[in-house]
Amino acid sequence: MFKILGIDPGTGIVGFGLINAQTGGLNLIDAGVIRTRAGQSDEVRLLTIYDELNQLIHYHKPDCVSVERLFFARNVTTAMTVSQSRGVILLAAIQAKLKVAEYTPLQIKMAITGYGRADKKQMQEMVRVILKLETVPKPDDAADALAAAITHAQTSAINM
Repeated sequence: MFKILGIDPGTGIVGFGLINAQTGGLNLIDAGVIRTRAGQSDEVRLLTIYDELNQLIHYHKPDCVSVERLFFARNVTTAMTVSQSRGVILLAAIQAKLKVAEYTPLQIKMAITGYGRADKKQMQEMVRVILKLETVPKPDDAADALAAAITHAQTSAINM
């Protein structure tokens, strides 16, 4: 049994998804989001993400973290704030002595659907199928985080 915590970085919403990778396949443990309030200073939002992620790590004790890597964004301001969020996420993981894997959106889409231009609906449906869930995980950020975790399970040399 190997627990992988997937993270979809953001500032307003950080998606998380925890899966169990074992010989029989992948199983959902937990998924959800960390929300910060609009209008708060960046510092307060980053502290909220850091504190809540530390709580998740402490509670679930994952073996590693899989984080979506940023790609070039048209909106520089958004890219900067998401980069700050990623920094806090990476800090929390490394402080917990967890190995960190990073995957681009293209790598995640290829691992989940086999198609680098898959849309959100295709991705969410494949996450549902892979994890044998009755419904698509909600909200979208949690499904994206689960996709990051699944990608790591499928592309890494995990000794299960």
